[in-house]
Amino acid sequence: MKKITILFILGLTIIIGCKSQKNIHAKNKIDQVEYSVGAVLWQQSSAEYRALCYQAFNLAKLQLDKALKDWEHVNKPKAIITDIDETVLDNSPYSGKQIVLNEEFTEARWTNWVERKEAKSVPGALDFLTYANQRGVAIFYISNRSVSHTDATLANMKALGFPNADKAHLLLMDKSSGKEMRRAKVQASHQILLLLGDNLSDFDDVFENSGTESRHKSADQLQLAFGTKFIVLPNPMYGDWEINGIYEGNYQLNAQEKKAMRLKKVKHY
Repeated sequence: MKKITILFILGLTIIIGCKSQKNIHAKNKIDQVEYSVGAVLWQQSSAEYRALCYQAFNLAKLQLDKALKDWEHVNKPKAIITDIDETVLDNSPYSGKQIVLNEEFTEARWTNWVERKEAKSVPGALDFLTYANQRGVAIFYISNRSVSHTDATLANMKALGFPNADKAHLLLMDKSSGKEMRRAKVQASHQILLLLGDNLSDFDDVFENSGTESRHKSADQLQLAFGTKFIVLPNPMYGDWEINGIYEGNYQLNAQEKKAMRLKKVKHY
C-alpha cells in the first residue's frame, strides 16, 4: 500500500510539473502576442498612422518636383526606389492573424498571407506613385519578399493599380537580404530621385545588421537626407529596430528571453 501511495504521489508530481511547464510556455507565448497588440491596433485604428503616411507622401511629392528640376539636365531616365511591405502595402492583417493564433512569425503563415493577395494600399502610396509615374518617373520595387512570391505580389499590386507592377521593376530577395546590390542595379540605368521605406536598411547599407547605438549614430550622420531624398513610413510592428536593435541580431531567443531584453532596454527614471 505504501509503495502504491509513493507511486501515486510521484505520478501526480510529474503531471503537475508537466502542466506547470505547459502553463509557463503558454504564458510566454501570450507575453509575445500581447507585446504586438498595441502596435497592430495603432497601425489599423489610429488616425495618427494615416496622417503620418499622408504626411510622408505629401513631402515625397514636394521633393520629387524639386528633384525633377534639379536633375533635368541629366540625360538619364529618372526613378524612385520603394520598399513594398509597410511602405506601399499594409500587411497588418497578417500580424493580426499572428495575435489571434497566438504564434510568432512562420514562413508558412507569411506565404499563406502573400498568396491571398489581400494586402491594401498604405494611405497615400498609390496616389503618390501614380503621380510620379505620370511625370515620367519609373518606379522600382525593392523588397525582401522571396522571389518565390513574385507572381502573388504582382497580382496584389496590379489589382490595386500600382504603376510599373511588372517583373522588370520588381526586385525581390533571392540569395541575400541586403538591398545595396539591387539599388546599384537601378542606379546603373537610372537617376534615383527618391527612396521610400519603413526600415532604414531600405535607404543605405550602413544600417544593415547594426545595433541600436550604431543605427542612431548613422541616422544622425544622414539627418539631412531624411525628408529630402529618404522618405520614411511608420511601422511599429516589426523591423530591424527590433531584431538588430532590441534583440541584438539574435534570432534564436524564445519569448521569455525577448521579454527580458525588452524590459532591460526600457529607459526610465
